[in-house]
Amino acid sequence: MPPSSTVENYLKAIYQAEMAHGDEGTLVPMGQLASALHVAPGTATTMVKALADSGLVRYEPYAGVRLTAAGRKLAALVLRRHRLIELFLVKVLDMSWAEVHDEAERLEHAASDGLIERIDAMLGRPAVDPHGDPIPDPDGAIARPRYESLLTCPLDTPVVLSRVTDQDAAFLRFLESHDLTPGQSLRVAVRDEAADHVQVCIASDRAVMIGMRAAAKLLVAPGG
Repeated sequence: MPPSSTVENYLKAIYQAEMAHGDEGTLVPMGQLASALHVAPGTATTMVKALADSGLVRYEPYAGVRLTAAGRKLAALVLRRHRLIELFLVKVLDMSWAEVHDEAERLEHAASDGLIERIDAMLGRPAVDPHGDPIPDPDGAIARPRYESLLTCPLDTPVVLSRVTDQDAAFLRFLESHDLTPGQSLRVAVRDEAADHVQVCIASDRAVMIGMRAAAKLLVAPGG
């Protein structure tokens, strides 16, 4: 029997927390997990104990939870479905990248492996979703490119916006309105911590001002 949507959501949340930490297998605090899933800590603990009994996670009381190899693969495949569905909705159905996350959250639990394989083939085996997030392969392996953010990249040096780490709809609409979407060439002209702003010049040398927190969510790779 395939795992329930609740199981998949827990595994995906743990997986994403591990990835954000940058250390596969790191312990994820139970409070952090409960917050990510919008449930009470006691509810999260009960579910995690059940996942541990199933061999999908390792739970250490008062410390946290980590995925086992089996749990990590399942979580990666859920993330694969989610990100391919997002890209399908944007590329084929012409939906905004700001509105596909919630749709993909619902569809990721219903889509069969066969359907996902067809979507993947039709889209040309893409490496990333509309936000630049890497798409795991059919075996659950995922690329981990190293990016700098607009806070750390060199000044006045051409870079390419490659990934947006915040998928809040309002934030994405703001970025889109200023042509700050993955694939865009740009350069950072000014960083002013005292004024809390970063001045970004896009390919046409049009200047856009964004806050430091927003700049930290925009990841870039070297480019011309």
